[in-house]
Amino acid sequence: MSDTKSDDDKTLSVNVKKTLSLKPAGVTQGTVRQNFSHGRTKQVVVETKKRKFPLPGEKPTPAAPVLVPKPAAPPVVAKPVVVEPPRPRPAPAPERSGVVLNELSRDEMEARRRALAGSQAREAEDRQKAAEEARRRADEEERRKKEREESARRQAEEEARLKREAEARKRAEEDARRRAPAATADAMVPDEDEPVRPRSGGGGAGGRGAPAALPPRRIATPEVARPAKGKTDEERRRGKLTVTAALTDGDGRGRSLSAMRRRQEKFKRGMQNEPREKISREVTLPETITIQDLAQRMSERAVDVVKYFMKQGQMMKPGDLIDADTAELVATDFGHTVKRVAESDIEGAMFKVEDKPENMEPRPPVVTIMGHVDHGKTSLLDAIRHAKVAAGEAGGITQHIGAYQVDKDGHLITFLDTPGHEAFTAMRARGAQATDIAVLVVAADDSVMPQTIESINHAKAAGVPIIVAINKIDKPSANAQKVRTELLRHEVFVESMGGEVLDVEVSATKGTGIDKLLEAIILQAEVLDLKADPDRTAEGVVIEARLDKGRGPVATVLVQTGTLIPGDIIVVGNEWGRVRALIDDQGDSVETAGPSMPVEVLGLQGVPRAGDTFGTTETEAKAREISEYRQRLAREKAVAKHAGQRGSLEQMMSQLQTVGVKEFPLIIKGDVQGSVEAIAIALEKLGTDEVRARIVHSGAGAITESDISLAETSGAAIIGFNVRANPQARQAAEQAGIEIRYYNVIYNLVDDVKQAMSGLLSPERRETFLGNAEILEVFDITKVGKIAGCRVTEGRVERGAGVRLIRDNVVIHEGTLKTLKRFKDEVSEVPVGQECGMAFQNYENIQVGDIIECFRVEMVTRTL
Repeated sequence: MSDTKSDDDKTLSVNVKKTLSLKPAGVTQGTVRQNFSHGRTKQVVVETKKRKFPLPGEKPTPAAPVLVPKPAAPPVVAKPVVVEPPRPRPAPAPERSGVVLNELSRDEMEARRRALAGSQAREAEDRQKAAEEARRRADEEERRKKEREESARRQAEEEARLKREAEARKRAEEDARRRAPAATADAMVPDEDEPVRPRSGGGGAGGRGAPAALPPRRIATPEVARPAKGKTDEERRRGKLTVTAALTDGDGRGRSLSAMRRRQEKFKRGMQNEPREKISREVTLPETITIQDLAQRMSERAVDVVKYFMKQGQMMKPGDLIDADTAELVATDFGHTVKRVAESDIEGAMFKVEDKPENMEPRPPVVTIMGHVDHGKTSLLDAIRHAKVAAGEAGGITQHIGAYQVDKDGHLITFLDTPGHEAFTAMRARGAQATDIAVLVVAADDSVMPQTIESINHAKAAGVPIIVAINKIDKPSANAQKVRTELLRHEVFVESMGGEVLDVEVSATKGTGIDKLLEAIILQAEVLDLKADPDRTAEGVVIEARLDKGRGPVATVLVQTGTLIPGDIIVVGNEWGRVRALIDDQGDSVETAGPSMPVEVLGLQGVPRAGDTFGTTETEAKAREISEYRQRLAREKAVAKHAGQRGSLEQMMSQLQTVGVKEFPLIIKGDVQGSVEAIAIALEKLGTDEVRARIVHSGAGAITESDISLAETSGAAIIGFNVRANPQARQAAEQAGIEIRYYNVIYNLVDDVKQAMSGLLSPERRETFLGNAEILEVFDITKVGKIAGCRVTEGRVERGAGVRLIRDNVVIHEGTLKTLKRFKDEVSEVPVGQECGMAFQNYENIQVGDIIECFRVEMVTRTL
């Protein structure tokens, strides 16, 4: 196929190297070559378009629009404002369309039909868009037209209003001028103004009266119309009430907001200067209050309260604290009444629940087993419970308070087993305070011992009756009568000796006398007529507390009144919590704990102290408030104890005495809180004027990493009583080089600490008298000094020993012996009756007749 074609070639051809295209109808192409200088040429393609007009009766065929370009659609949807004449370019198309179609293949015709359909669809879419745009513009023009009409109407109304106002002002001026007294000077004023107006306006003098009012109207109109925005704002605010409009009735210029504000401030200043009427108020005063807070409660100025104190001779600041008594005096002087309250009132309602007499029911007695160590208290309780608790205790001694409940022929009895060692005095005291009956166990072969006497005193202080159980009656050396006789010295009169105290001879190992003891307890309980109200909120006392690894803080409590159930919110000492579970002495979970029932309570936030009382509250917020108050009191007491600032004279003297005291820091961790407390009390008793044990930290639970860090910081030793350190704590202790000592018997712990504290004591200086010597002669030797010729009159004299020079029975010098010679030889000692020469170290003021006392100084290690 050739690239060149003649002009009369009408067939459609496709070139491989070119894109497929259709020639426009009526267009003839040609080329023109242009020649330039230096042999340069340029070829230009020239298209010649023939315009053919259709005949009058001829109609173009429908196929003509196919060859028309896409821009032919806009004339159909032309904007109404812009008119464009239609283009007559598609007219020549019918002449060539038939020729082209006859020469097209089937595929080309199909492609052409598809292109025609797509073009028609696009044209329809464009027409629709154009129609929508035309409608939108027509609506916009209509809206603008309405706005212009509304604006013109508002402007006309505004001009009319201004015209009416101008006429009203003119009429008012004329009325005022008419009412004014007639005077010649007043009449001359309008005559002088009249000639001025006609000069600018022109016209005769006779017709100037009416036109004279027109110029102001013409001038006022553009002035009002000038701020167009002001009129729209006025229109927008129409119908709304403003402060200015309300105060000025909407006409004329009223007071501004600034003027109103200044007027109010002036009124306030005037009110402040006036003496205010004193209002008496009821002021609630806590135990301590700041001056600022007191002034606010009295509705007074803090400056006035400070001035009051200045008049009293005290320079105070608003932030200073004053006590309740001082605050009451101030409030009374200011004319107010006072209501005193204490911070402890927040916990008062918890323990002020009264028992209802109609709900009182008999309750089991609480019995405490007391006595000296190794007198068989726990063994007796084991015989009653048919258990073997004593075998499980380390060293065979009880180191915790055990709480158990026993059923005897339908009668429940609650037993508390207290330790007998002297270190557990606090435990015995707690046991006596929480009990109804005290069973005093005395060994028949050992009689009354120190802890027996202490137990008697605790029972008497608590006001509880005593039942004497004379144990170990089965031993050959037992002497029950001796026990009864020695008890008389301590005012314990048994029935066999004419008293009222019940006594029972028992044997814990053989089980003899156990029933008699239980019968005596039940009889004593019937005499006491013990009752409690189980239908009220629970109250009681903590017997023991510990930190369990798996269950958290666990407190052994004795419910004294009311009923404790899981879910109750309780406050125990400084801690609070919601009861998660109740476990009895057999290890079983129970749903309720009535009066006189010992149970373990789970769910506390921390470990309470043994001996703390507990009570229930309605909400967690109340329990948290009481707990925080008690913790704050505990912190304040601890700070006051260690700081001692502003203390009494006795405290200051005590601090001066303890300035040079050496301290032995310790960290004590035990299995239960009561044992830790007993250990701390026992170690405090070891202190002297020179050394004492300082408990850096103590608590119930295992030894943790925090204890190791605290020991490393404070240099304290760590003691574990029936507890062990976890692996992380052991590793940290090994790295820090801190020794951890474990004990399970309190005897060994106290002995080891005593020995360690003895090492901190300074050695004792002990003098041993050797002898006396009398100076017979004094020799002055060159380069040596004075030498005393002496005779030993008593004992002996040793070289290097300490000497005192005594003159007229007065010690004038104390030092050491420099030389000791007999004849010309240096000797180590000279016995009595012999003569010798002696010289003192750095001292030569010696005379004949002086006495030399010789002694040896020894430093002896002391023990506690």
